[in-house]
Amino acid sequence: MEVAAKFYVQFLPQLGFVREKHEPAPEGSSGEDFHTFYSADGDKPSEFFGFTIDKNHHPNGTRIAFRADTREKVNEIAKLVRKAGGKNLEGPEVCLEYSPGYYGFFFEDPDGNKLEVCCRESPVIAE
Repeated sequence: MEVAAKFYVQFLPQLGFVREKHEPAPEGSSGEDFHTFYSADGDKPSEFFGFTIDKNHHPNGTRIAFRADTREKVNEIAKLVRKAGGKNLEGPEVCLEYSPGYYGFFFEDPDGNKLEVCCRESPVIAE
């Protein structure tokens, strides 16, 4: 957990996750401690990214994507991830096969989990 926290703290604040908190498992529960990065949204619910220790973890069961507002922000985060020791780096690059104007940087964290930071010229809006 310590390695993951040191990795993520190097770039998540640049994506708006500016509050970091290590939280012990609730007393009496069989759960694990967890570490969470929260976005700053005042008194409204906000986005968060958290992780726990999972002894049966298998990396790359899924991919997590973080949204950036601009290509410049994707490039900035890519530099931070490289400096933090991200693995299997791809991009930043335009990914025409995803959607027009999709620009992304793909990487793995120290535990081998797939992640990306991306922006879209034409955002997809859920209906």
